[in-house]
Amino acid sequence: MKMLLIVLMMFAVSCSSTHKAKDIDTKVDIAAPVRSDSVVGVKDGDMVYQRKVSMGEELRRIELDVYDLEAKVYGGPRYLDNRGLYGVLRDCRTQMGDSKNGGDGKVRWTESREYVTPEDDFSAIGVEDKRIIVGLSEEFLKDRLNRFRGYKKTLEKRHDEYETKVKVCQLELAAQKKSAQASEGQ
Repeated sequence: MKMLLIVLMMFAVSCSSTHKAKDIDTKVDIAAPVRSDSVVGVKDGDMVYQRKVSMGEELRRIELDVYDLEAKVYGGPRYLDNRGLYGVLRDCRTQMGDSKNGGDGKVRWTESREYVTPEDDFSAIGVEDKRIIVGLSEEFLKDRLNRFRGYKKTLEKRHDEYETKVKVCQLELAAQKKSAQASEGQ
């Protein structure tokens, strides 16, 4: 009997989905606006701060943040050949190898450009309403939000790393140029 109860509880838990739409009570009494998307007020007798956003807008905001950050970090053909920090670093390392700057004539190694976000892909391509050819990709909203939040964290970290690498390279290049000029003057 005890085992049956445990099995039934596990089945009940596994049947519930975190992706199902739920009704949410957003009513706040004595509401006073804080910003366009938030209020302070009273809900169920408690004083609360409530922020309410359209999830379409929230997803659009985080996607734009991620794509802008990826363009700043990596640039490249995906982003209209914007150089990004990656391109600045590659150019700096190329200049370090240039014999005019006291280099040995060899290009310094630069890691390959690896974008964080995948190229858009469609899980299905077909005809909608017998008149429009469409491509369709689908994922749970919560999963997509979490995925883009992860991309954002990764890109913020890489942005800091590339900024540091660029500064180090620029300092090394300046020192190398100075050393080369001193050698020429002797």
